[in-house]
This record gives sequence, C-alpha cells and structure tokens, in this order.
Amino acid sequence: MRVARSESALTHAVLIIAALVAAFPLASVIVTSLGGDGGAAGSTTGFGNYVEAWTEGGFGSALFSSAVVAITVVVVTAVVACLAGYALAHMRVPGGRLILGLLLVGLVLPYEVTVLPLYQMLAGWGLVDTYGALILPQVGLSVPLGVFWMRSFFASVPTELLEAARIDGASRFRILRSVLMPVAMPAVATLATILFLFTWNEFLLALVLVPQNQAVQTAPLSLSFFSGAQHGAQPDVTAAAAVLVALPIVIAYVVLQRRLITGLTEGAVK
Repeated sequence: MRVARSESALTHAVLIIAALVAAFPLASVIVTSLGGDGGAAGSTTGFGNYVEAWTEGGFGSALFSSAVVAITVVVVTAVVACLAGYALAHMRVPGGRLILGLLLVGLVLPYEVTVLPLYQMLAGWGLVDTYGALILPQVGLSVPLGVFWMRSFFASVPTELLEAARIDGASRFRILRSVLMPVAMPAVATLATILFLFTWNEFLLALVLVPQNQAVQTAPLSLSFFSGAQHGAQPDVTAAAAVLVALPIVIAYVVLQRRLITGLTEGAVK
C-alpha cells in the first residue's frame, strides 16, 4: 500500500512539473503582452497592446484567411480520407498495396523538399498568392495521414457488422454512410483536430507561396511580418499579437479536446 501511494505521489509530482514546464512559455507571453515597454514614450499597458497589435497588424484579415484555409483543408481531407480509407480497408482495389506504399512515401517525405517544385508548379498554373496555393498543397500533404488513419479505423470494425448490412441489401455507399460513419465520428473528429492544428500553424508554405498578397496571408505569416524590424523594440505588442494568433487554436483545442482524447483512446484500445 505504501509503495502504491509513493508511486502515485511521484507520478502526480512528475505530471505537475511537466504541466508547469509546458505552461510557462504561454504564461510568460501573456504576462509580457499585458505589460509596458519599460516606460518608453507612447507605451501602452494592459489590453492596449492588443488593440495596437490588432489595429496595426491587420490580424482580422489574417485570421479570416487562416480559418478559410484550415477549414477547407480539414473538410476536403476528411472526405477523401473516409472514402479512400473505406475502399482500401473493405474493397478489392487494384494496386491497393502500391497506393498504400505511395501514401507512405508522402507521409514520411519531408515536405520541405517539395516547396521549390510546388512554387514552380503553382506559378505555372497562376496560383501563387492565392488561396489555392495554400489549400491544394496542404490537402496533398494531409491526405496520406488521413487515409492511413481512417483505413486503420475501418479495418478494426467487426466484419460481422458489414456482413449484416450486406444481407439487408445495403449498398457499399449505404454501408459507409449509415453503418460505418456513425461509429467513426470520434476518429474523424480526432483527425480533423490534428489537421486543423497543423494547418493553422503552417508557416513555410505560406511564406513561399503567398509572399506578396496580404489579403490571403495567414496569421502565422502576418505575425512574422508584424514582429519584424518595425516592432522589434516592442516585445509587449509583439507578445499581444502572438496571443491573438494562438487564441483560436487554444479555443479549438478546449472545445474539441474531449473528442480528441476519445478518438485517441478508442484507437489505442482497438
């Protein structure tokens, strides 16, 4: 009993320390954003830093662009992943193993090596500095993960459930829509959360593919430009801008964390 209590206390102590270490950078940024710039002329404190960052940085447009890109990537990837995952898990697809191999290459290949070819290809199509330059590559980068994710889930569904639906005369699409998708929603929600976080935080593709058009620049890219030479001497305003950019991610995680954890734990059990 004493050993169990000591192990529990040690585990809780480690978790508390880890939580403090993880929360310290965020807390430091928030405290900095609410402070002044050392008493310099024209300094602002409190929420005045947020007003200044929002007004001068044009983050309204940037947050809208990030939302458009992230939501579109999540929706398109989820639809493709569900359809392809179901086909690869329960249908005889010609060249299915080859397709999985190609998807695996796309999953493990560092996307940094594709940035220059992507720029040249999209420039040839006239898509540089447009939403398409942000959405299409990120859909392509997200599909391999999504297909593997949903294929693994669909493959874990008992075959008896599918056979019962076939006996009742359900078509393949009806089985996917009415039988599999209701039980797959935790997995889809987990996948959507992961893709939303990755897409929202993407910086390199935005820097290379939309460098000139401010109307479609995403929040991380706008934050990088905002924290440049013009505001390098105002760490409090820069910190306020960082909080504005990170706030939607925090809200999304708080809202979706239960589904995220549920999807992860169900996948681990299966």
